[in-house]
Amino acid sequence: MSTHDFESSDRTETETAPEGTAAETADRLEQAEARADLLAEENRRLRAQNARARRSKYRRTALGLVAIGLCAVAGGVIFPESREILLALGATGLFGGLLTYYLTPGQFVAAEVGERVYAAWAANGDSLAAELGLREDRMYVPDERADTARLYVPAGAGVEPPTDADGPVIVERDQRGLLVAPTGATLFEEFQRTLSGELASRPEPLAVQLADGLVEGFELADGADPDVDAAAGRITVGITDSAFGAVDRFDHPIASFLAVGLAVGLDRPITLEVDAGDDRADWLVTCRFEPDAAEEDGTDEDEPTGEDLEFDDDE
Repeated sequence: MSTHDFESSDRTETETAPEGTAAETADRLEQAEARADLLAEENRRLRAQNARARRSKYRRTALGLVAIGLCAVAGGVIFPESREILLALGATGLFGGLLTYYLTPGQFVAAEVGERVYAAWAANGDSLAAELGLREDRMYVPDERADTARLYVPAGAGVEPPTDADGPVIVERDQRGLLVAPTGATLFEEFQRTLSGELASRPEPLAVQLADGLVEGFELADGADPDVDAAAGRITVGITDSAFGAVDRFDHPIASFLAVGLAVGLDRPITLEVDAGDDRADWLVTCRFEPDAAEEDGTDEDEPTGEDLEFDDDE
């Protein structure tokens, strides 16, 4: 065999090797794409199955209400002496069943998804405050231009919070800090829209309203137990099973909602502190404010005092 034959053989092997490697790479890419498509399809199937399961739960409840309503209506026909009560019960069951069936939510957002979205905001807020050299104080200040409050992170101690600054960064020496819209602002707006009565303006009933909104309205926690000391200007809410993880992070939705609601309802700045809880609660959210004269005296300003009462001298 000549030298020319060896050179031709080497060139052939060299030329075919890259072609074989490229073909194998293409096969692996096709397999990876196929697996990705299968996983995506499986995720879509699981999400659809989960949504169907949730919808079926609501619809079973609706069918149960309709069944109760029909039984009550039938009972009203059979038992004339109780007809009014049974017909009213039947109408309520039928109406509730129809509402439950047709108002079944079609899209659900897992709490884990919301928590991850919030985690990015918390990390950015902490980083920004650290970069600006701000304190760890968190103050929620009523916004005079809107029925809400804003989060103020001061640079110095004992600083009066701004009331009409634009933000987000305040550069004035006596009020330097960060002034941003908190996560609890939009939650509080929604809470006000769903509130059946007026928003309370005294610490005790206002704390109860906000705690009920957290648990019953937004389901951000399994438990919220308020402890109010109006004379000392303190409201502490014990939080159990937060849906958004640790509550001591920057502008957490639970703490932010409570602070915004108190700032708007009491119409004064709120200083927020969050500590780890004890055996009764996972987290303790403490909101401090400057009490007014009535709160310091432990009286309700709507109740008449001795000076306001007039007596008839003839009696």
